[in-house]
Amino acid sequence: MSIYNNPLPPRSEMVRAMLDSDSAYEGVFFTAVKTTGIFCRPTCGARKPKPENVEFFSLVDEAMAAGYRPCRRCKPLDLAASAPDWVKGLLASVAVSPDARWSDAELMKQGIEPLRLRRWFKQHFGMTFHGWLRARRLGLALGRIVVGETLDNTAFDSGYESLSGFREAFKKTFQITPGQASDTSLLLYRHLTTPLGPMIAMAEERGLVLLEFLDRPALTAELNELRSRYGYSIAPGEHPHLERIEEQLTLYFEAKLTAFSVPLHRPGSAFETLVWNELLKIEYGKTSTYGAIALQIGKPGASQAVGMANGRNRLSIVVPCHRVVAADGGLAGYGGGKPRKEFLLRLEKAALQITQQQAFFPSE
Repeated sequence: MSIYNNPLPPRSEMVRAMLDSDSAYEGVFFTAVKTTGIFCRPTCGARKPKPENVEFFSLVDEAMAAGYRPCRRCKPLDLAASAPDWVKGLLASVAVSPDARWSDAELMKQGIEPLRLRRWFKQHFGMTFHGWLRARRLGLALGRIVVGETLDNTAFDSGYESLSGFREAFKKTFQITPGQASDTSLLLYRHLTTPLGPMIAMAEERGLVLLEFLDRPALTAELNELRSRYGYSIAPGEHPHLERIEEQLTLYFEAKLTAFSVPLHRPGSAFETLVWNELLKIEYGKTSTYGAIALQIGKPGASQAVGMANGRNRLSIVVPCHRVVAADGGLAGYGGGKPRKEFLLRLEKAALQITQQQAFFPSE
């Protein structure tokens, strides 16, 4: 039996989440409609069914085993730990030829329907494919300028026919002029698909800087702080740290990884760093409390301040703020949403129990 096959949230809670299209429940459950024989994600944009006509499953496999077909609109099967093969192939082609132009006609030649591609990118990346491509191209341009490439060469190599057009696009994307680029640090990002919904990962040479769910309310403020306080310019791109976290997240959700080894860079105050260091000490499958962390850092009575620092952690899952609970055992707050926190704790607890059972009863 899969370790993911854990008790679902109360039915009333799932009905409410389905009717509200609550993205915090992405991957937590799937809605199957008895009258149509179709199952959907909680956020499906189709007309909502009557609650009495639905049943809920924790896994897509369970829904399909019960005879339901995946919805063609919300594509619940896309909530895998990676993009579908046709998207992977396109991303690989972009990586090989970053300056190539992808018209709708060229996409059709590759067997990719442009509207389908647009919908997938909007759903998972929050922008169209062509918008992502432009931002990625400008990110490469920023990197060239930072290492000393001339503005003229960079602009024309990036496909712009005029310097004014390049400057305008550059400033709109990075909120700085090309002339200011040498004074900035480049933070590259990649969107990731996970069983709990889309995430965004950001990294620079020193390590992974951010890993968040795309619907986290505080994400915009975090990005603004990285730009204004720490001097980053942010653009889509490739980096070994991003590849590594994508691989390790996949293993984590498959319960095959209990500790992350990707390098981390965590800009923050001295107090925040103390708290984040303690979070990293909480063992997989275990929990701690705000009060316990306050004691461990030598600040008894600072539970509230610890909670605030916990909330300012930009590295979800990797720096495990989801393992911190209230003194009474309640789940308390979590930036990614309470259902995701419950899911992560159930995943780790179940995986730990299986590991312990295997240790006591090794296979012959």
